[in-house]
Amino acid sequence: MNSIKSSYDAVIVGSGHNGLVAACYLAKAGLSVLIVERNTEIGGATQSKRAFVGVDARLSVYSYLVSLFPEKIVKDLGLNLQLRSRKTASWTPVLENGKLRELLIRNGDPDANREAFLRHTGNEDDYRGYLELQEMQKDLASIVWPSLTTPLVSRSTMRRQLGREGERAWQALIEEPLGNVIERLISDDLIRGMVFTDARIGIPTFPHDPSLIQNRSFLYHVIGRGTGDWRVPVGGMGALINELVQVALATGRVEIVTEAKVAHVSPGKKRSSVEFELDGKVYEVDASFVLCNASAQVLAKLTDGQNGSDANLIEGAGFKVNMLLKRLPKLRSKRWAPADAFAGTFHIDEGYEQMLTSYHESMAGKVPTKPPGEIYCHTLTDNSILSEDLNRLGYHTLTLFGLDMPYRLFKEDNDRVQAEVLAKYLVGINQFLEEPIESCLAKDANGDPCIEAMSPVDLENKIHLPKGNIFHGDLTWPFTDLDDDVGQWGVETEHANILLCGSSAKRGGAVSGIPGHNAARKVLEMTR
Repeated sequence: MNSIKSSYDAVIVGSGHNGLVAACYLAKAGLSVLIVERNTEIGGATQSKRAFVGVDARLSVYSYLVSLFPEKIVKDLGLNLQLRSRKTASWTPVLENGKLRELLIRNGDPDANREAFLRHTGNEDDYRGYLELQEMQKDLASIVWPSLTTPLVSRSTMRRQLGREGERAWQALIEEPLGNVIERLISDDLIRGMVFTDARIGIPTFPHDPSLIQNRSFLYHVIGRGTGDWRVPVGGMGALINELVQVALATGRVEIVTEAKVAHVSPGKKRSSVEFELDGKVYEVDASFVLCNASAQVLAKLTDGQNGSDANLIEGAGFKVNMLLKRLPKLRSKRWAPADAFAGTFHIDEGYEQMLTSYHESMAGKVPTKPPGEIYCHTLTDNSILSEDLNRLGYHTLTLFGLDMPYRLFKEDNDRVQAEVLAKYLVGINQFLEEPIESCLAKDANGDPCIEAMSPVDLENKIHLPKGNIFHGDLTWPFTDLDDDVGQWGVETEHANILLCGSSAKRGGAVSGIPGHNAARKVLEMTR
């Protein structure tokens, strides 16, 4: 590795999508960049893998949909990124006294959705409430979404930008617990639960949580691109990573090293140094700027040997299951085909009261009796992630993201609890099927079922998410309550030339590229 120089304009710790976005911006501006990645694979939580031995299917193994990645970044960097909308937004079934009730919502078909609500509830009240909530979301998105790639403003400034007509939306979604507006506008338990799931993806929370973390999570899940539409990346998440790497390397100013473990970052007033081990040899390079795509806790340890605010870190509560099927299973539904239900978000045991019960069970240290989760089939919208042979045979991928699975449940005996949780999720899926999902699983080259499960402990071990938290910690508001932060980019640390460029940054979290963009803007602002 003699190509590693002793000095760079910027060293980026971690090759996740945010780090790659920052590298592209900096290199296009003429700066030299070194990306140091501790894993073998590039991409962090946004990589694609052939997850099953001998099977040519490239799954988005950690994250799988895109909503928050701004078109601005795509255009600025000249990315060839294709995103497709799903024909189905969601399918939410429930069994009541052995009878199936269900609600399927389509993207871009308000007439069909009105009929679906009416059929489900018997009146239009909840549909009107649902539309009212969506209007509030749009009001907020109109000012929040474009602000994410600009310097931070104060709470009062952003509130004024919304205007008097948006005051109701601000009060309901920013100032009060989200449960208030959901319960005021919607009466059906199933519909309440369907709406509230966006507020608790990956984190433990409940409708009237006084911390309002549920409001922040909800906001990030419904404002993307100004519409909240979650889109499918053609080619999987790996397509985004491959495109970013290609753009970065094409500049001739970016070097990437993998299997390189950073041991220390030494802050300096004008230049800092980064020490890492690669192939048994220790390297030390200096840089005008160091950008950390890893968590704030990792950065604290690298700079001063401390573990940061780990005691106050919000633990992750997500559970990931990846599957490859030889066919889609038949549904108990007499109304919808599997291709309709699985194309969108298939909600499992996500009724409003049911999720409150599972939350309390998990916080008491118990695996929920009926764990909530949601499934989605990538290949119904984009089958390019499968080989021609698998497509011809009718194979499909399924991804399940489980809720109420906090890190604490798995910490002492991960393998045993992981197996217990997976079994419960399979039961949860099968209650809505005419045939068990297990009978539809493909087999790998060893004859084993194509299914893998990952707990928050696994996410910490594999891609270094602190306590398995997909957001690296506490999601922040899109504005600031601190006067000193007004005009900043939300990436700053106590060291002027060491910045956060990942999910730990303010306005970080999710597959957005926004922290990478903002860190690069901060660097370029400081170099002018």
